Amino acid sequence: MSTYIKFIFSNYLKSFSYVFFIMLSLVIILNILTEAEFFKNLDVNTFLPFYLAILNSFDLIFEMFPFIFLISTQVFFVNLFDNNQINIFKYSGLKNSKIIMLLTFLTLFLGILIITLFYSFSSNLKNFYLEYKNQYASDNKYLAVVTKNGLWIRDNVNKKKMLINADKINSNFLENVNISEFDNNNQLTQIITSEKVDISSNHWKLYDAKLVKDNLNEYVDVAIIYSNFNYEKINSLFSNLSALSMLELFDLRKNYKQINYSLTEIDLQLQKIISYPIYYALMMVLSTIIMFNTKFFKSTSLKITIGLFFCVVIYYINNLFQALGSTDKIPLTLSVWFTLLILFGINSVAILKINEK
Repeated sequence: MSTYIKFIFSNYLKSFSYVFFIMLSLVIILNILTEAEFFKNLDVNTFLPFYLAILNSFDLIFEMFPFIFLISTQVFFVNLFDNNQINIFKYSGLKNSKIIMLLTFLTLFLGILIITLFYSFSSNLKNFYLEYKNQYASDNKYLAVVTKNGLWIRDNVNKKKMLINADKINSNFLENVNISEFDNNNQLTQIITSEKVDISSNHWKLYDAKLVKDNLNEYVDVAIIYSNFNYEKINSLFSNLSALSMLELFDLRKNYKQINYSLTEIDLQLQKIISYPIYYALMMVLSTIIMFNTKFFKSTSLKITIGLFFCVVIYYINNLFQALGSTDKIPLTLSVWFTLLILFGINSVAILKINEK
């Protein structure tokens, strides 16, 4: 590897590490404050909020990597400009476009490492965080999961425990439902089966229900039971996909497909993860273009502020399109890649004259 390539890579990695650890420290501090507020009225160990804050911080940092790459690139070029090293490269025949190309390859490599190693690490910590914190949540006795055997719900209503299994979800309806009711001593008291259950509200409507109690069968056209769950709440429970690794997301997708549950959220999450290395590279190129066009500005803070402004604008536009995709307003693939295509076009035009800077 050429000396100048080693120099560029090592200095960029130093800038990246510097920005990463600063951002991680800030996120941990903010998380500590959030967890302290949550546990302020609970009798827990003093170190628990600190512990949970660290567990949750890596997932938040993963979402902030576009900002980290942008700021890291700015810090890298600030050092080059301040030490006049960029002119030394120029006089040695190393064009600005060559520097961008090298940084692009490095960013793509880092991006692949992030979505394969760091994302798996952060999702595992997030999963552990949710499981641990759920012990202190007010509704921790309720549970809904999707497995290869369908949708399973554990519910507590009026001192009764219900274990609910459904083969499929079709809009606001559960299909082929089996409900087992238990008393406080975990003794089976009743079994209810229904081919179709309306869960649009907390008062479930069971059509053509069969009730088995004390070895006696009763058939009802429409039975009503109360549950702490409805369609909206079930959706919200399944919306936190950041606690799942990519392999777990693919497994969950198979389970969702089997019960006819919407695949939109999972497909969106998977496409977002796959797009991240390209997203990072585009943010790095944008940051480079900004730095070359503002290198004569004396204020470093102004340069970083300009970069952050564009980054925030892109971030919210990206989130807007993804929200439209998640609600099926626009095609899912378009919602993930449209902003990146626009950013690619802007970078392509701006980079044509980068060697003149």
